Amino acid sequence: MTLEELTARVREGVPLAGALGIEVLRADAGSALLRMPPSSLSLRPGGTASGPALMTLADVGIWVPLLVATGGADSTRTAQLGISFLRPAGAAGVLAEVRVVRQGRTSVYAEVWMRAEAEEKPCAHATATWMKATGI
Repeated sequence: MTLEELTARVREGVPLAGALGIEVLRADAGSALLRMPPSSLSLRPGGTASGPALMTLADVGIWVPLLVATGGADSTRTAQLGISFLRPAGAAGVLAEVRVVRQGRTSVYAEVWMRAEAEEKPCAHATATWMKATGI
């Protein structure tokens, strides 16, 4: 799938990702890089990216390598998502670096490091377990 096709699939599958303008910048079956541009929808009072927006970025970010691995036919579902907010991201765009840590027969474990575009230090770190759908 092309980056444009992946972005469209993510936005179709999770309409909130489209509302937030999330885009896929790089992707393969084990990793991805996504961007959430600054917008009034993603900011909380005080002018920094909100927790729900960062959680959405992390969750759909983990979905991208799974979409690549299956040609867009992925049927996994988030079973657990944990996030640590390390510092305010500010009002700039946020980049999310996704890495699939382990892909087993029935589950996938991945992590996401997020940072403001102009920063090197992370603003958040997320880990998630996704379960492969069976009989849904």
